[in-house]
Amino acid sequence: MTQSTRTLITSIAAVAAAALTLTACAGEGGSGENTGDGNGSSVDTLSIDYATYNPLSLIIKEQGWLEEELEADGVDVEWVFSAGSNKANENLRANAIDVGSTAGSAALLSRSTGTPIKTIDVVGNVEWTALVAAEDSDITEVTDLEGSSVAATRGTDPYFFLVQALDEAGVDLNSVEVQNLQHADGRTALQNGSVDAWAGLDPIMASAESEGANLFYRNVDLNTYSFLNATESFIEESPELAQLVVDTYERARAWALENPDETAQILADEADIDLELAQTVIGERSGFDISPVPGDDQYAVLERIAPIFVSTGDVDDQATIDTALEELFEPRFAEAAADPADADDTEE
Repeated sequence: MTQSTRTLITSIAAVAAAALTLTACAGEGGSGENTGDGNGSSVDTLSIDYATYNPLSLIIKEQGWLEEELEADGVDVEWVFSAGSNKANENLRANAIDVGSTAGSAALLSRSTGTPIKTIDVVGNVEWTALVAAEDSDITEVTDLEGSSVAATRGTDPYFFLVQALDEAGVDLNSVEVQNLQHADGRTALQNGSVDAWAGLDPIMASAESEGANLFYRNVDLNTYSFLNATESFIEESPELAQLVVDTYERARAWALENPDETAQILADEADIDLELAQTVIGERSGFDISPVPGDDQYAVLERIAPIFVSTGDVDDQATIDTALEELFEPRFAEAAADPADADDTEE
């Protein structure tokens, strides 16, 4: 373990200990209703997603930390499964969840198309997508995709990974038949030969790789981080509850860094994959060892990818995207969670 990792674990774990003493003193908002119970919270339900592409969410759900913190206030925790960033964004847009997990690209696209969300935490510097072909396929490089069919979930990192890879290779997007399939359905389509390639997403992609699929193009720089987003109404009306969510995420980050095998087991159980595959995802592709504060690094990645939204017709003009990017980040919660100054000691 590197010194930087030890420092990050110590800082985050200290904050986690402090977070255990917090009570969710939230105002009316999110998906909850005003209960007036006098216990420091006026919402009765926190609606938050979990996803196999966000292992920290699985840790929090499995450990029951949010439920423990909110029980005294009479606040229930409603867990909603997200099959992809697009599904998380649909639920955020519909106010069906208060907090949701997406790729950075998906968060920016959602904000650019009118969904009032803010990024409150950076979950990981992930390498969760690649271009995948069947074991016996003649497709071995990006230029081979010209004239082929590729499965990808629009509005998610794998789709934008595909678009960027084609552009870098000089392949016209219009020369490729993109089949808009949810991630798991994309893998199935590759397996049964309905498509020639698939823009994959872990942990489904790791499972396909273990069965012989070829990850023929990988590039971590074309992934756009794992984000945690919240609706503006939730942030404005329940800021202390939003802080508790981010504090709990940082507790999960520290736990994951200290307990990689246990984290992999939680992922393996939830995703129904072999433990060895889950260990690969957690150990090599999740990138938890970063600052949780959304800032310059994430801005630079999203600024680079933003013009794609216009070229693909997802957003009408660049000015709309520029405005959305300037408004997307809400770093104050992660900044508070990452500052251990008020914590006295560490508790596991």
